[in-house]
Amino acid sequence: MRLSTKGRYAVTAMMHLAIHDRYGPVTLAEISRCQGISLSYLEQLFAKLRKRNLVEGVRGPGGGYRLSRSPDQVTVANIISAVDERLDATRCCGNENCQDGQRCLTHQLWTDLSHQIFTFLEGITLGQFVERPAAYDVAHFQNGRRRDRSSERFIAPALM
Repeated sequence: MRLSTKGRYAVTAMMHLAIHDRYGPVTLAEISRCQGISLSYLEQLFAKLRKRNLVEGVRGPGGGYRLSRSPDQVTVANIISAVDERLDATRCCGNENCQDGQRCLTHQLWTDLSHQIFTFLEGITLGQFVERPAAYDVAHFQNGRRRDRSSERFIAPALM
C-alpha cells in the first residue's frame, strides 16, 4: 500500500497553512515555493479541499487561503479523504475479488491493516502535528528562505 503524491502534497500544504495560520492567508504561490509543489497541482488540490470545507479563500490584497476551522479540528485522515485518496492495503480495493473473482485467503488481514492506518491518521490533527519540534524546525528554516515580494528581502516571522 502506498499513499500517492496527491495525498502527501495535500497534507503538506495543509500543514503549511496550519503553521502560518496566525499570520493570515497564505498564497498558493508561497506554498509552491516553500514546499516545492507545482502551482497548478496545488490549485487542483485546493479545489477539492475547499469543496470539503477544509480551507477557505480570501480575496483581495493580502489574500490567499486559510484553514476554515481550527487546526485541532482537522485530521490527516480528513485531508486524505478530501482529495479522494483511499488508504486500502487490499489488492482488490475492498471488492473481495482478489483471487479469481473471489476473496483471497489474506483479504481480512489487509482490510484490518487499512482500518488501522485510517484510525491512526484520524487520531492526528494538524494542531498536534504543528506542535512537534521537528515541524517547528522545518517551518522556521523555510521561513528564513521566504522572500518579501515588495522589497525582495528575506523575511523570517517568528512562529511562536
